[in-house]
Amino acid sequence: MKPTLVIFLKAPMAGRAKTRLAAGIGLARAVSFYRQSTNILVKRLGSDPRWRTVLAVDPPTAVGRGWWHAWPPHLERVGQVRGDLGQRLRHVLDAVPPGPVVIIGSDAPQVSRNHIARAFHLLRHLDAVAGPAEDGGYWLIGLKRLKAAPEVFLNVRWSGEHALSDTLASLPKDFSIARLPVLQDVDEAADLDYKILLRSIRQ
Repeated sequence: MKPTLVIFLKAPMAGRAKTRLAAGIGLARAVSFYRQSTNILVKRLGSDPRWRTVLAVDPPTAVGRGWWHAWPPHLERVGQVRGDLGQRLRHVLDAVPPGPVVIIGSDAPQVSRNHIARAFHLLRHLDAVAGPAEDGGYWLIGLKRLKAAPEVFLNVRWSGEHALSDTLASLPKDFSIARLPVLQDVDEAADLDYKILLRSIRQ
């Protein structure tokens, strides 16, 4: 069964994407960075035949194939639902086909094909995999989905230092879990050397 990669994306619009980053570097620059970095990320990961790629988009109206031309039109899209991140993650888990699923956001633009391939390799033998971020959150979460996890993503303190630990605690106690290398999210101006990072993610 072909595994599924889900990429959570926001429309690259002022006031919707990268609002904390915009407070430090300006609205236009933050949107420009998000647009460029996510376009590169989607094209890089969405072109790999080893997995099915699904875009989980906000707003849900962006499900339309022509809504944002830089997102490859052949990739399947699902709309994000209202609610906290946990509710949106659970909705996507229910929406995609059976089999292993890896979910990433768009805050760590340096995620590579090797990172995703490694996550799916680990899910051949383990129940879950996580990619920790430096701030206590995570840039990747993956589930094998052979065992039930009815409370996954419940009671998680999002956008803080407890996000990863709370998420792992929401998994059943008998789940085997692996961790990938720590990556840095780009949330605020202090996280970003704009020109150097854009140059690196193009490589």
